[in-house]
Amino acid sequence: MAMAEKKNEYPPSVEADRRLLKFDTWEEYLDSLIEIADLRNLRSIESARTIAALGYRANGDTLQEKEFYARRKVIHNIVYPVTKPYVLVSEGTDLDDPFKRELAIRERANRIGILQSIIFIRHFTKSGFEISGYIDYAHRLLTEDWVPFFKTRKMLWPRDSDLGYFHWRHGTVRSNISRNYKPIMDPEQGLLFQNRHDHKIICPNPEQEPGQNTSKKRVYSPMYTQIEIYDHVVRKKS
Repeated sequence: MAMAEKKNEYPPSVEADRRLLKFDTWEEYLDSLIEIADLRNLRSIESARTIAALGYRANGDTLQEKEFYARRKVIHNIVYPVTKPYVLVSEGTDLDDPFKRELAIRERANRIGILQSIIFIRHFTKSGFEISGYIDYAHRLLTEDWVPFFKTRKMLWPRDSDLGYFHWRHGTVRSNISRNYKPIMDPEQGLLFQNRHDHKIICPNPEQEPGQNTSKKRVYSPMYTQIEIYDHVVRKKS
C-alpha cells in the first residue's frame, strides 16, 4: 500500500531555518539584514554589520555567530543528509555455491540501484510439495540480514510477502507490490512485473523475451530445484 503524501516535508522550525542555507558565512547572513541607508550613513560595511549583529535590522532575533553556524549545520544535515555507505555482505565469503556467486556478483549493483534483479526460486519440501516465488533482490537486501545466507549454508526461500509466492500444499497464491516492482496479471501473457522507477515491463514467461533492458539467466545449484534471475538495468529519468 502506498504511503500517503506528506503536505510538509519538514516541521515549521526546520522550514524557517532553510533560509540559512543560502549564506555560506555569518557575514553574508548579516549583510542580508543591512539596509541601504546604513551604508549611506555609516560608509562602512563593518559598522553596518555591527548594527545588524546587535539586532537592530531584523524583525525577529538576530543569530549570533556560533548560533548561526550551529543551526546552519543542523538544517544542512536534514535537507542534504549524508548517505550511509553500504556494506557488501558477500565480500570475502566462501562462494562455493553457484547461486551465491551469482548473487554476490549482483549485490553492489542492486544496492546502488543501477540493477534491480528478480529471482525466481522453486523448491520441493521433504514431503514433496512445491514452494516457489519471485523475489525482489534489491528490496530484500534492504530489509533483511544476508550474512547467514552468504556465510553459512542457509538457503534462500520465497516468502508470502515477496513479489510472487506459491505454496502447493496450502493452496496459497499471492502477489505483492515491492519497493521496485508492481505485479500485473495480463490475460494473455500471465504474470508480469512493472518496474516502479522506469515503468518497463519484465516478463518471466520462459517462452517470451524478458523485456526491454532485461536479461535472464538460469542458475544451476545442487541446493535448489530451479533458479532464474531476471536482471533489469534501470533507466531512471534525469
